[in-house]
Amino acid sequence: MQRRHLLQAGSGAGFLAALPATLALAHAQSRKETVRVLAEGTPNSRDPHGEGVSRESLGTFTNIYDRLIHFDRIKLPSGVYRYDYARFKGELAERFEQSADGKTLTFHLRRNATFHDGSPVTANDVKWSLDRAVSLPASKRQLATGSLTDPAQFTVVDAHTLRITLPRADRYTLPNLALTFASVLNAELAKKHATAADPWAAEWVRNNAAGGGAYRIESWTPGQQVVYARFDDWKSGALPYVRRAVFQTVPTAATRSAALQRGDADVALQLPPKDIDALAELHTLQVVSVPVTNSFRFIAFNTRAKPFDDVRVRQAVAYALPYTSLFRGASFGHGQPLFGAPSAKPASSAFPQAYPYDTQLQKARELLAAAGYPQGFKTSFSYNVGDATIGEPAALLVQEALSKIGIAVTIEKVPGAQWGTLQTDKKLPFYIDTSSAWFNDPDYFFRIFFQGDWRWNFGAFENPELARLVEQARWETDKAKYDALIRQAIQIVFRELPIVPLWLPSYDIALQPDLANFTYYIHGQVDFRPLTRT
Repeated sequence: MQRRHLLQAGSGAGFLAALPATLALAHAQSRKETVRVLAEGTPNSRDPHGEGVSRESLGTFTNIYDRLIHFDRIKLPSGVYRYDYARFKGELAERFEQSADGKTLTFHLRRNATFHDGSPVTANDVKWSLDRAVSLPASKRQLATGSLTDPAQFTVVDAHTLRITLPRADRYTLPNLALTFASVLNAELAKKHATAADPWAAEWVRNNAAGGGAYRIESWTPGQQVVYARFDDWKSGALPYVRRAVFQTVPTAATRSAALQRGDADVALQLPPKDIDALAELHTLQVVSVPVTNSFRFIAFNTRAKPFDDVRVRQAVAYALPYTSLFRGASFGHGQPLFGAPSAKPASSAFPQAYPYDTQLQKARELLAAAGYPQGFKTSFSYNVGDATIGEPAALLVQEALSKIGIAVTIEKVPGAQWGTLQTDKKLPFYIDTSSAWFNDPDYFFRIFFQGDWRWNFGAFENPELARLVEQARWETDKAKYDALIRQAIQIVFRELPIVPLWLPSYDIALQPDLANFTYYIHGQVDFRPLTRT
């Protein structure tokens, strides 16, 4: 089947008829001020401080909650925008100051801001939310990367002023406060649902919004769609152009593409590279690729469980992987390869960078034999169903390649709603995924992905020498010394291989031609607030 025909499949009148009634009604009522987003995955939580949230939930948090500050943005040559984690603008805070020593931050709140239920936003709500964020596991771990660890750091000066004190100046504090992990909740509403066993009302907030952001949730159909309505009393920015937004889960990429071509959708996320290429050839839609330097596609091992607790097994798999076939077959060459480096010594202190592994089957067999598996072994290889456009073809290629060295692979398809929890609990022995670091600094990458008892340490890796190097680099201000520390850290992960990076992806998105001001965030979801139509 030719590309054009594939994209047109399923694009008949039956598609709109098959959409939920809410979406069809929105289409009829206000085409201009309604935005429809189709995605492969689905939001699974309304709690910005919660565990096991899907990537799509980060888009929910962005739109229904405010933070004290948010990231400024940069316009790219393609006409879309990219967030800038080094520059900030006030959101709930109309202004903020930092002391000369960098250890005290003072935020002055907008006096007319309200939550969705009409109650005023006060410094008490902000403090309770930050107290909650540094107390619940997922948000606690992230905010700690910016020295935000203790409720005692957050002080209510008056109803509209909050002070944050730090043990030392930290260049990651402001960026962390702009993340969804620092979202501000309606404290009084949430506290009504707290119990002795659940003092932060985590169970209730997971299934109920408690925000004051630019959008409120009008309806939520688990696994299918979320409908957002503009909060017309929002005061933390210019009132958005988009009045209504519909986020619908459509697992089949061909259906998402067809809907976009017909005008039944405005944004299609997570399209396979081949479909992105075909849509670009039509010249009737905006098809944009944003270069990404702090996201990466990878294969991970559980280094705490057999057989992957043996570094020789991990290295054997790395030498057996079909890198070129994976990059071309699953990614269609979109992105930048992270394999085949000519030397085990890092080329620079940049990270991620290419690893010194390529396909060498005899070397892989020798390593397996040395590890005590001369005949190979059986294992499972997992991918997230919400990531099937890349995960499924990649899994088949891995299965075929490892069979050549005696490793029998069973492919496990994991529902997206369970993926984050299984990663957090380290119950996936061997899998493919993609992730992103919020911030671009190499020491931050290492702190997030190669240490700690949390979800993002995908390889469940522990290495005291690496931890020492990274902690020293975090506070190092001399560039030459910083680079030397990072090079040493890179050599450790080259050798120990808790994960095998495959490529730096490009962020590919297809939009209707009249949709303007799309902003790329590292989570890859849609911020409805800046969107307009031309």
